[in-house]
Amino acid sequence: METLEFIIYPDGRVEERVTGIIGSSCAEVTAAIEAKLGIVAHRELTSENFAQQQVTSQSAMQLDRLSDTDASGFSQW
Repeated sequence: METLEFIIYPDGRVEERVTGIIGSSCAEVTAAIEAKLGIVAHRELTSENFAQQQVTSQSAMQLDRLSDTDASGFSQW
């Protein structure tokens, strides 16, 4: 599950924590929020940022089977 958590300190600093977003798309998700908040003083990337989404071998095999299937066996609308 994707979550964004904001901690607002008494001195006005805002800490943003993002979890559940794999890869560098986290920056795209948070860009608009960060633009409204102001200057980003520090950014610490987590292991999720460096991870890549993986297709399981079972899903890949299912996709291969679908592409090899003869379309004549399907009904047409």
